[in-house]
Formats: sequence, structure tokens, C-alpha cells
Amino acid sequence: MNFSVLISCYFRDNPQELAVALKSIWDDQTLKPQEIVIVKDGPLTADLDAVIEEFAKNAPAKIVPLPQNGGLGKALQIGVENCSYEYIARMDGDDISVPERFAKQAAFMTEHPEIDICGGMIEEFADDPMQPTGKRILPEKHEDIYKFLKTRSPFNHVTVFFRKEAIMRAGNYQSFISYEDYYLWARVLKQGSRGANLPDVLVNVRSGDLMIGRRRGWRIFKNEVALIWKFKELGVLNWYETLRNMLLRGTARLLPGFMLKMVYARLRK
Repeated sequence: MNFSVLISCYFRDNPQELAVALKSIWDDQTLKPQEIVIVKDGPLTADLDAVIEEFAKNAPAKIVPLPQNGGLGKALQIGVENCSYEYIARMDGDDISVPERFAKQAAFMTEHPEIDICGGMIEEFADDPMQPTGKRILPEKHEDIYKFLKTRSPFNHVTVFFRKEAIMRAGNYQSFISYEDYYLWARVLKQGSRGANLPDVLVNVRSGDLMIGRRRGWRIFKNEVALIWKFKELGVLNWYETLRNMLLRGTARLLPGFMLKMVYARLRK
């Protein structure tokens, strides 16, 4: 199976973490991709550019520079359009894919041609990936994934391996701060595409107080409410589910950081 890997980076990314992330999707993989599309979401620092240039010397990197930072949704939208292969694996610039990740997902997608999105589990860590602080477990079967969609994102974004055609048919990624992936999954599943999650941990994900900070506040609250209303318009939620989500999910975005951290810790048990 031929496939692309899609990764976006911007000027605030950490060069050392980016180097580790890139190594994990090329040097360390038992099944290597045919193409790694790196979207530069606006001008980068000299150190980040140096990491990408060094990586491109020995890997099939396709670098897509954007003139200015337009946000993750726009960067991934352009990235998908620039991927040359029908299958695309997502990756973030600060996480670590396990060595067997692509081999497992490619084998699963080959065996299950009815599946358009294949994700997996993640383990979170603060400093050392060998000392995980949490694990996000998601439903594995399509029917359970669709039910889960009503209350939480049913895929760990950094783990997904999907068919380009299904993503494009659903309208591709769109600009929706903090919810680019969740909004896409709703549109993809609502159009009739099927999803699955492997039971394996596929990516080690950096977490901590900075991650919690990005998931709370008035801007996130407003985007959360807007997303819930989009789900109602799509037919994913009925009126009761819409009001329930606004009360529970919306309110959570206004919690103090330490309380939201407790909520996430409980959800990951």
C-alpha cells in the first residue's frame, strides 16, 4: 500500500520535538511511507527550517510552504490536497509514533476496504514517553464510534489513517479553532463513511498544563457552542442532545485549569 504522511508545523513548535516526531515517522517505522507532506504554516524559525531541511535529505519529504500562518484547519486542508496518494496518515510535530504504527494501520485498511478512517489509542506523557501519565481509550467498532461522536471526538487525531477521497467528499478540513478534526469526523461519518479504531497504542502524545490551557477560556467556549450547533444542523444531535452538550461540554470550557485537568484525567480512566 502506498500512502502519504501529513504533518503541519508553525513557528512556535519546538525544533527538538519536531526532529523526534519526524524520526518516528520515517527512520523508526517498520513500514515506511512513500511521501511525507510537511506544511509550513507561515514562516518558521531558522532552527525549525534547519530540522526540516536536514530531514528532507534522507526522506521523501514534500515541503509545502504557506506565505502566512492561517491556522491548523487551513494548513491541513492544503496538506490533504497536496498528498499524492489515496491513503493519508496524520501526525503532529511534537508527538511520537510507535514503530509498528503504519504497518498495523495499512494492514487493517487492506483487510477492511469498507473502512475510511482508522485510528488507534494514545498514551500521554509529560517529559519521558516511557513514563506515561494517561491513556485515551476509544471505541473500536463503527457503530460505537458513531454513538461516541455525539459527546466526544471518536478518533485520536494524531493517530488517524484515512482515505483521501472520503475526506475530500466531506469537504476536507475546515478552519474551526480547536475542533478542526472533530468537525471533520462528524461530516465524514454523517455522509456514510465508516470508521474503526485499533486497540493498540499508536502514538505517544505530549501533554501537560499547556495542553489544558489550549482547551479552556471564552474563545474555546464560543467555538464549542458553535460546534455543537453545527452538529445539530448536520443531524448528528437532536434538540435534547444539543442542549445537554451545551450545558456539559460548554460549561467545562469555563472551568479553572486545575478542574478541567481533573475532568480530563477522569475521562481517561
